[in-house]
Amino acid sequence: MPISTPLLDKVKFPADIKNFNIGELRQLADELRLETIDAVSVTGGHLGAGLGVVELTVALHHVFNTPEDRLVWDVSHQTYPHKILTGRRDRIRTLRQGGGLSGFTKRSESEYDPFGAAHAGTSISAAMGMVAARDLSQDKQNVIAVIGDGSMTSGMAYEAMNNASDKRLIVILNDNDMSIAPPVGALSAHLAKLVSGQGYRTVRKLAKDMVSHMPYPLKEAARKTEEYARGMAAGGTLFEELGFYYVGPIDGHNLDHLVSILSNVRELKDGPILIHVVTKKGKGYKPAEAASDKYHGVSRFNVITGEQQKSASGPPSYTSVYAKALINEAKADDKIVAITAAMPGGTGLDLFGDEFPDRTFDVGIAEQHGVTFAAGLATEGMKPFCTIYSTFLQRGYDQVVHDVALQNLPVRFAMDRAGLVGADGPTHAGAFDIGFMGALPGMVVMAAGDEAELTRMVATSAAYDEGPIAFRYPRGSGTGVQIPEKPELLVIGKGRVLREGTSIALLSFGARLSEAQKAADMLEAQGLSVTLADARFAKPLDTGLIDRLAKEHEVLITIEEGAMGGFGSFTLEYLAKSGQLDRGLKIRTMTLPDTFIDQDTPYQMYEMAGLNAKHIAKTAIEALGRGNVVELGGVVA
Repeated sequence: MPISTPLLDKVKFPADIKNFNIGELRQLADELRLETIDAVSVTGGHLGAGLGVVELTVALHHVFNTPEDRLVWDVSHQTYPHKILTGRRDRIRTLRQGGGLSGFTKRSESEYDPFGAAHAGTSISAAMGMVAARDLSQDKQNVIAVIGDGSMTSGMAYEAMNNASDKRLIVILNDNDMSIAPPVGALSAHLAKLVSGQGYRTVRKLAKDMVSHMPYPLKEAARKTEEYARGMAAGGTLFEELGFYYVGPIDGHNLDHLVSILSNVRELKDGPILIHVVTKKGKGYKPAEAASDKYHGVSRFNVITGEQQKSASGPPSYTSVYAKALINEAKADDKIVAITAAMPGGTGLDLFGDEFPDRTFDVGIAEQHGVTFAAGLATEGMKPFCTIYSTFLQRGYDQVVHDVALQNLPVRFAMDRAGLVGADGPTHAGAFDIGFMGALPGMVVMAAGDEAELTRMVATSAAYDEGPIAFRYPRGSGTGVQIPEKPELLVIGKGRVLREGTSIALLSFGARLSEAQKAADMLEAQGLSVTLADARFAKPLDTGLIDRLAKEHEVLITIEEGAMGGFGSFTLEYLAKSGQLDRGLKIRTMTLPDTFIDQDTPYQMYEMAGLNAKHIAKTAIEALGRGNVVELGGVVA
């Protein structure tokens, strides 16, 4: 008889499912899947990955003693079911909202999140650190890292595995793309249960002890025979070579198999173990299973039909503008190639790939390789556009320095998601690239004030062969300006003046330009004379423009959607060295605050950052110091 009593309502924490039988665990998994679907239909977010690990999540919390046993999720966009089971169900419909739950694991959110994540490839390294701390403290807890097959394209995962040695660590490879394993069935499940058991391990140890006294050739032959026998039956030779005892592949949706194998592995006390679990992304929700991306990231949607909420029509996104501009340049120049690190859709390079499949390279979650790969292309006369989110380019910074900048190679860096990014929160914010790219000798650094400027920067980058060049642009829609069919090339290091005044100079770098324009309107409505300029370049600085603004205005304000140490700092340093600060120029730099800003709507995030129009206008009035009291957008300055 099927179990009919609802179970999820009885579960507050993982301890509540310890005594569930397999039938109850199956029912709990079904209810958990429905709860996840319903929650994400309200909030939007990552859906397919979480649906794929529902049974695995239930089994892990049933078998292991979390939070004492450490459970580390790679990327962690698949952890919505985990959050529901670990005391956060009552807040699950605040996912990715202002003041709500993070879309990723977060240490400050729950003791069941021992490590925060949102970038791929970190779980095994973090788990190894926890293992070392446990062993130094002579503790006994288990440490489990759950990593997807996509994250296994990250070199960091292999660096960590190579360092595992004889440590007692459990790694679960969540293979949801069938890129490694063949379809799994009863035979592979039986073999996995067999080799994960203590009996097999004991016999194996006895056999190894016996052959240890044999001559080396015989000992090595015995080792390879056993290794390849298991490898032929179940795969995993690669992981064995890295020192891991391989178990699998197993069906990640079969709770009988998961519970028994995890229970076996929990009792093993020697050496690192890798359990290969095959799952289906979007499992249990037909619209997700049928989608090409398995509903990786979704907006709010209708649970019954799967239809996602469409955003209001408006200006095109900066990402799509970039992609189309790059396609146009590539049609005229067969040396142009494009590189993405596992984000073709997010960067718009899926569109470029449709047009130029042979000139599009997806290197996987391997930003370091991607940057040096681009450097290699540049040495042979190609024009690589290394298209990586600002936050992910941080992962390839050594290669930007050593392999590109040091050799002055003409690699083009297209840095998407510059500035704050809304629901993805601080892990995905592009806050630091102005400073870290601007610090490099020979690097040209640009930022698009609007989508028309972005097309000009793409064209300028394509024509620039003197060294590395980078340009940044934000997530979301443009401002609606007309996009030129044949964009003019920019003069390197030259900005533009959009409005002439005499008292206050607003110098914007990047996509806060539209807010600076609104601020200029507010100030002029108060009878103040305002010059508005778009710097375009943080490096090289337009020193002629800065000189003019500094000499002809009482107040100079720089505005950027980046951290301290960027464009404003470069401007201040120039003015200090040129002696212009000595004459009493009132200069203010407006940057992102020295803190990580949690997820919210983009407007609210910039409100918290103090970078909306009213903040710019208020800063200008305060800098004048004339005691003005005026109302600007509801804010008294």
